[in-house]
Amino acid sequence: MNNISFANPIYLWLLLLIPAFIAFYIFRQHKTAPAFTFSSINKFGEKSNSVRIFLRHILFAFRMIIIALLIIIIARPQSTDYWEDVSTEGIDIVLAMDISSSMLARDFKPDRLEASKNVATEFISGRPYDRMGLVIFSGESFTQCPLTTDHAVMINLMREMQSGMIEDGTAIGLGLATAVNRIKDSDAKSKVIILLTDGVNNRGEIAPVTAAEIAKTLGIRVYTIGVGSRGMAPYPVQTVAGLRYRNMQVEIDEKVLQKIADMTGGQYFRATDNESLNKIYEEIDTMEKSKINVQEFSRKREEYMPLAIILSAFLLIEMLLRYTVLRKFI
Repeated sequence: MNNISFANPIYLWLLLLIPAFIAFYIFRQHKTAPAFTFSSINKFGEKSNSVRIFLRHILFAFRMIIIALLIIIIARPQSTDYWEDVSTEGIDIVLAMDISSSMLARDFKPDRLEASKNVATEFISGRPYDRMGLVIFSGESFTQCPLTTDHAVMINLMREMQSGMIEDGTAIGLGLATAVNRIKDSDAKSKVIILLTDGVNNRGEIAPVTAAEIAKTLGIRVYTIGVGSRGMAPYPVQTVAGLRYRNMQVEIDEKVLQKIADMTGGQYFRATDNESLNKIYEEIDTMEKSKINVQEFSRKREEYMPLAIILSAFLLIEMLLRYTVLRKFI
């Protein structure tokens, strides 16, 4: 048992009655002692009888133990695992992730989209006190998961995220605008968007820089990540024979992504493989720390049952002695 406490500690004051009972018992025993002394006690019985007479004091000892245990049980002992205020980290973060068909390119293992999902999942799991949300975009955008502290739900929704869920294309500005709309009403001291894409804005009615200006006005910091190796990469191409992979030039609008980050006080990163993508998320995790106070509440557990079992055992033994072995001496 850890950190024992009592639900009703005031009853523990009753334990002070135990010394009073003991003192009264001793006083009564002296007062009722025989007034005559004899040179021999052989005539008054066997030696075994004197042992049995001495044993009658055990009844009183058992009664005191029973009373003490009963008082402790009434006070309700409880054990706790922990109970403390801790200082931890936490901010509001929305992940805006590109799910266009180009995210199936295999310059990452197994592909860009799956690699991004895996690293983002680790990032989410490593920040248990943050509220997080998920926006996905390609030719359109929508909120896959609103801001929540239920990270298990968010991770499940991220795992269900697949290319082809919405119309194809790369609407970076629309994706960023949707993320801004999701986090703008947050009352967190720090509001962050992590925008991940592998292409050039070619769809949507909102320009990326326009969405960045809105984010800047609302005090939202945007980290941008360009995903793709440098040079050529195997992209999926639909042919008559089915889906095939062809080496094509990697095109990422780094100037726009850099401008979005600069305007909002964030930072632009280029991920060229799984390892560099993982390091980028680690760096963002390190940079985005804000102190908050969280109270950790313990799970309390009642601990009176073992004492109740011991009390019952003493009560049973006391009754057996009273009505059997020590019956003649009561």
